[in-house]
Amino acid sequence: MILGDKREEVIENIRKAAEAGSFHSKVEVGDPVLTDKEKESLLKNHLRDKKTLHFRINSWTARRIIGIATRQINKETMIAGLENIEEIRGGAIVTSNHFSPVDNTVMRTLVWKAGKKRLPIVSQETNLAMTGWVGFLMKYADVIPISGLHGYMSRKFGPTLKRELDKQRYVLIYPEQEMWFNYRKPRPFKRGAYYYAAKFQVPIISCFVEMADLEELDTPEFHKIRYIMHVLPVIYPDSEKSVRDNSIAMCRQDYEQKKSAYEAAYGKPLDYQFHPEDIAGWIRP
Repeated sequence: MILGDKREEVIENIRKAAEAGSFHSKVEVGDPVLTDKEKESLLKNHLRDKKTLHFRINSWTARRIIGIATRQINKETMIAGLENIEEIRGGAIVTSNHFSPVDNTVMRTLVWKAGKKRLPIVSQETNLAMTGWVGFLMKYADVIPISGLHGYMSRKFGPTLKRELDKQRYVLIYPEQEMWFNYRKPRPFKRGAYYYAAKFQVPIISCFVEMADLEELDTPEFHKIRYIMHVLPVIYPDSEKSVRDNSIAMCRQDYEQKKSAYEAAYGKPLDYQFHPEDIAGWIRP
């Protein structure tokens, strides 16, 4: 499913960022850009609104919409390795490659099969400023905003994340940070997901989504995509290690697992030279 326009420009931004080794760079065109004061106001309003009946009604509505979309988008999705998470009894942090505004529907399909009803998703606070129906879902569909603002992260984000994990929910965190449209390769990770997994002593559900081009066109420039979710071995924190050492080791293990999954799925070694086939479905000019 293609969302957004100017995809050729986005792909060019991906090429430039990959060749520069800037794997956490924003490549989308037209995303909201906010000052720190605007971010503070946005987060304050979000936290205030969450306590209202209006927010709860919108949240219920958003979850129903995303549920319908999830079933529609993932009719052809395959999940391999579900048995790897059968032994998990409590909360966990889910990590995966981030390549589409709807890739979280693949994760929702997984957690539903694992017996969970809801999937909180950690998302940049700027996404709360998005408009239209995508903005509506960003605000209300079980989103936990993350921010570069230290005060918010220490006083609000950590406790919110812990509450969700204590409810035995799986929480989705994208360690690649920014979305790179239809980019097949796993990118080097930020360490935040693993820091919180170590801090709260919960496992990492390590996932990699393979994208297979279909014959059917989505647009004149792109084929439709079928998703194959690979659920990789669960990564547990070591009770003998510090939070920092755990986070480094867990991050490294997750990257190596996703790298191996990529190489097995596509039959070639991972490198970061840009190739047109790195963009799934693209009918290059």
